[in-house]
Amino acid sequence: METLDIGLNIKKIRELKNFTQEYMAEKLQMSQRGYSKIENGEVDISFTRIRDIAKILGLKPADIIGFDERFVLFSITHNQTGVENGIYINNELTNKERELYEKQIALLESQNKELKEMIDFLKNLQNRNS
Repeated sequence: METLDIGLNIKKIRELKNFTQEYMAEKLQMSQRGYSKIENGEVDISFTRIRDIAKILGLKPADIIGFDERFVLFSITHNQTGVENGIYINNELTNKERELYEKQIALLESQNKELKEMIDFLKNLQNRNS
């Protein structure tokens, strides 16, 4: 994987976490410009640096390296101080999970179609009574 790809992955994850470059730079004890160079792929990133960034983002280094935004799941967790957005990365779905998601999508599409038909029916009924 190229440095640019890792930098873009870091940027996407940082944005999903709603962290600023300034925040990341401060945590890494570096300048914002230096951190920006990481995200832009302008510098080689050591594994130690990736590990440090992963720790700040609450991930494993492998999650950054293998990040694919198509497999990002959002959740909201409650803690003592309120609500906190969580971002979990799941790079693989089992066949059973995929099958369940496909069934759920088909069911939702069917329900959506039925609701649209009901709306059209009610609109036609209203137009006749007008």
